[in-house]
Amino acid sequence: MARRRRERSPSNIKLKQPDRAGPTEQTLLELADARGLFEQAKKKEDANKKKKAIQKKSTAQSDDEEGDFELSPTAERILETLLWAVSLTMLHFTLDVLVLHQYSADRILWPKVCTRAGQALLVFGMLVYTLHPHASSPTLIPGLPARVQSAVRQAVFFVTSICAGCYLIYITNMFGYLAVMKQAPPLGCLWVWSVIELDLPWAVLSLACDGFFLWWRGYDIK
Repeated sequence: MARRRRERSPSNIKLKQPDRAGPTEQTLLELADARGLFEQAKKKEDANKKKKAIQKKSTAQSDDEEGDFELSPTAERILETLLWAVSLTMLHFTLDVLVLHQYSADRILWPKVCTRAGQALLVFGMLVYTLHPHASSPTLIPGLPARVQSAVRQAVFFVTSICAGCYLIYITNMFGYLAVMKQAPPLGCLWVWSVIELDLPWAVLSLACDGFFLWWRGYDIK
């Protein structure tokens, strides 16, 4: 039989004070200090901070350089004029082709269509540059107070939209196909541009006037 193990009671265990003496060998901190690891870590941290500061300064300088590269008001006005003129020229080209297709589908001369589009680009470029509102050209009529310049500009577009719209309705109902083919595309572009330039209440009113003219003269929309 196996010998039963004798259990020791707590009273038989001798009590002993813990050893409060310092370490007899070098600690990890002392070893790291002896090898200069703390200095190396500090130098590396300083180098990283310096590198980040240089990168941040370089990024700020590049942002400033990009921010300094701004177009002059005149250049912005020219680019905006070009955008409007090209858009209106594309509309003129489309209306010209549609009118020719309606009246002479078999005789569309594309070189002449492109020539008229080029002429329209020049004309609309001059009109937009002169009449379109821009921060570099707030004055439409010299001598008038600045507070009425916008009202004068709106009045010009309002009258132009009514005249162009009513006359376009008139020639499409009263004139022959030759006059319609020549006058309808530029009048249509001028009408659309004038309505776009107007504030919403004046644009609605101008269209209402054109509708009243259509009803009053008893014309049809062809």
